[in-house]
Amino acid sequence: MKQKAGWILPNLKEAQKRTKKETERINSYIIPENARFIGINHSYFISTYGCQANERDSETLAGIMDSLGFSKVEDVEKADVILINTCAIRENAMEKVLGEIGNFKRLYRQNPDLVIGVCGCMAQEEGFVDRLLEKYPQVRLLFGTHNLQELPSMLYSVMYEKQRVVRIYSREGEVYENLPVHRFGKHKAWVNIMYGCDKFCTYCIVPYTRGKQRSRYMDEILAEVRELKEQGYKEITLLGQNVNAYGKDIDDQYDFATLLEKVAQIGVPRIRFTTSHPWDFSDEMLDVIGKYENIMPFIHLPLQSGDSKILKLMGRRYSQEEYISLYNKIIERIPNVAVSTDIIVGFPNESDEQFQHTLDVVNYCKFDNAFTFIFSPRPGTPASRMEDSISLETKKARLALLNKTWNGYALEKNKAYIGKTVTVLVDGFSKKNQMVFSGYTETNKLVNFTGNHIQPGDFVEVYIDDAKTFSLDGHAIEK
Repeated sequence: MKQKAGWILPNLKEAQKRTKKETERINSYIIPENARFIGINHSYFISTYGCQANERDSETLAGIMDSLGFSKVEDVEKADVILINTCAIRENAMEKVLGEIGNFKRLYRQNPDLVIGVCGCMAQEEGFVDRLLEKYPQVRLLFGTHNLQELPSMLYSVMYEKQRVVRIYSREGEVYENLPVHRFGKHKAWVNIMYGCDKFCTYCIVPYTRGKQRSRYMDEILAEVRELKEQGYKEITLLGQNVNAYGKDIDDQYDFATLLEKVAQIGVPRIRFTTSHPWDFSDEMLDVIGKYENIMPFIHLPLQSGDSKILKLMGRRYSQEEYISLYNKIIERIPNVAVSTDIIVGFPNESDEQFQHTLDVVNYCKFDNAFTFIFSPRPGTPASRMEDSISLETKKARLALLNKTWNGYALEKNKAYIGKTVTVLVDGFSKKNQMVFSGYTETNKLVNFTGNHIQPGDFVEVYIDDAKTFSLDGHAIEK
């Protein structure tokens, strides 16, 4: 691959630097004059991989495209611009993205003016970008997580100057306010409260792809929440790589418990947040969650491993005992709370005994839900350089046992809902059956149910008739 003048390529060493430099905050969005109307009579399609932060980024991308006059389409075959917003957490995600890009090659042959752009976390990885530039000429636009706001000028260069644009910054990052947004949901909304991460867990690529921890000012967040309430949103989720650390990069007057309470007082019917790190989970947070009925009794609390030595190698900053102690406080102080978790099996050199310690924690906590993975080495992270004596077959067997274990508890927890009435915020029809509605309870349980005269965004009282491992079945109670 030949590097061309004007290309800005990712640099992992630069991405991991942290300084005491104050975060720059930009409060304006300016469309260059030459790009102001480039979307007229053109359409766009966005494909999103990964977490809620990526979903929220895609809403910003869509908002920028709308501001340029583009029209959003759901059929990729009709798009003039295709943006693929990627996630770098797992290795298999890369193969999915490359497969999708390969499928779009046919569209590019049919329409040489088609703009295929790749952005997001994966675009911050050196190896992935090198591979794209060498093997996938149909990708004419590459940018990362730090410069969504430059999309108008980049698109102009691709569409009208026929350049291949590569602009990926490896830096600590800024905070941008007032960027356009095209909300994908009508009654649920994501609200970023912070960006980036400084935890540097040894297996995680996010601190490199998302930059340093950067909290938004509280007034900006509260103003966004008030606007969403005025627009009729019923549920908001506060987003951050580690929401519990909110404000620590600003001053001592900022903390997540205070923000959470102020958001609750605005009066949106349902408030959620993700993701929490056990290290920063304070007693003040527990007090606020227990105090307000509109803060949902659901906590996602990543465990990653139940073995204290493995946790130390992961850089997680807590022990098995400390995690269990926090879990006990959550159960005791938040009525009817549900708890989900993340778990990695097969971290380099994890022994049978250490894996058993993870099962011990699962057997103790009996999680309502779990997201489980085999360790996926991310290039450039410390864990990717660790020698590993554990075979893939062993790791797969452990994953199967782990899933069997937590699935049993999830089913047990769900069966306890049979015969009870729950409040469901309706998303719409079930993906599998257009005669059945679906939505979520306060404790984040998926409910499929029958009923009449129901609309997305309604709160519906549902009687639970049956339970499965991953969902509940019921019928709406007629008023």
